[in-house]
Amino acid sequence: MSASLRSIDGQDEATILREIQSALRDLRFGAVEITVHNAQVVQIERKEKFRLQQPGHKPS
Repeated sequence: MSASLRSIDGQDEATILREIQSALRDLRFGAVEITVHNAQVVQIERKEKFRLQQPGHKPS
């Protein structure tokens, strides 16, 4: 299965890919959700989680 990125609001494929890369940049824990409507990317959502360490707990 394949999909193509079509222009929306004057944004070309390269712009959409840059936005996706930007959403992924420095993301350690979380998700990036891409919403498609009528075969066009209409929304890119970044959900980030911050994990807090317990006192005295050493990171692995």
